[in-house]
Amino acid sequence: MNVFEEIGVRKVINASGRMTALGVSTVSEEVALKTKAGSQNYVVIDELIDKAGEIVSTYTGAEDSCVTCSASAGIALSIAGLMTKGKISLVHQLPLTDGLKNEVIIQKGHVVDYGCPVTSMIRIAGGVPVEVGYSNSTMLEHIEEAINDKTVALMYVKSHHCVQKSMVSLEDMIKIGNKHNIPVVVDAAAEEDLKMYIAKGADLVIYSGAKALEAPTSGFITGKKEYITYAKKQYKGIGRAMKIGKENIIGLLAALERYVNIDKDKEISRQKADVDYLVEEINKIDGLTANVSVDEAGRLIYRAEVKVDETITKKTAKEIATSLANGNPSIHGRNHRLNLGYLNFDPRPLLDGDREVIVETIKKVLEDK
Repeated sequence: MNVFEEIGVRKVINASGRMTALGVSTVSEEVALKTKAGSQNYVVIDELIDKAGEIVSTYTGAEDSCVTCSASAGIALSIAGLMTKGKISLVHQLPLTDGLKNEVIIQKGHVVDYGCPVTSMIRIAGGVPVEVGYSNSTMLEHIEEAINDKTVALMYVKSHHCVQKSMVSLEDMIKIGNKHNIPVVVDAAAEEDLKMYIAKGADLVIYSGAKALEAPTSGFITGKKEYITYAKKQYKGIGRAMKIGKENIIGLLAALERYVNIDKDKEISRQKADVDYLVEEINKIDGLTANVSVDEAGRLIYRAEVKVDETITKKTAKEIATSLANGNPSIHGRNHRLNLGYLNFDPRPLLDGDREVIVETIKKVLEDK
């Protein structure tokens, strides 16, 4: 029985991914111990934030970084910083931005809901999202023609949630930003490459600590020192409601060290083994056809994709997913394609014994006509 079951909350088997709604990820023993140690001592928080930023930057190749309580907070603090430029009177004025440059240009295909709309994080800071292009196509001209004297940033979202075709590339967006002297902010919350976007020339890049890094709840902004200084200043304003604790900062740093030293090939092999098991066993169930799929946004993530033939199962993919989630343990796959008749299972968050429970529970759900 885990600590959540002890208080009467159902056990969860997470085959969805590192999703906030399911607690994101689990931390390693070494990261947990560092987090605990951080909670048991005092520190000058501003000094810790500055030092942590220096350390984070050694992993990203950026000039400086700012730790945050989440990637969402990183978006709000980044935009707030660019609007206020470190002026304390303006920091205290937010989210009122009358008279400031406050428009943030974002492609319509990047306006995603990841638990809340990405545009909400812009608005929290007092920014005004300017959606350009269409959900299936954005052209360079859409971005260029939206730029005016109120434009404070261009925002690019790198996510599997986004439209993956016919969008303006990050490289082209950076060229536009450089041409007009407008910062480019990249939301790379769940991305695994910590250096790529800075190397490409992005001005600010935002990561989640709890997703790919498997840190406690945290995040960080990394990029140009001037803009990072502006972002840190927001802890005297709207950032006060988004503060990160000392223990989670230390946990984040420990997770970063572990992440860059982990055997990635071994982790991929474990993924493949779990996916191969799920595919092989699920293919033995009448009405289900399983295959190996790869992440649609280009990350090296293998998943089991299951096509449901409801003429045989007598249940739709959505009905099966609902039954799995309503059980105990509560089993969650990736539900983005249920309307097309597909179940998807991500092996990365699986704990020992989870994959077997998934297969057996699917069988029971389908036996219950």
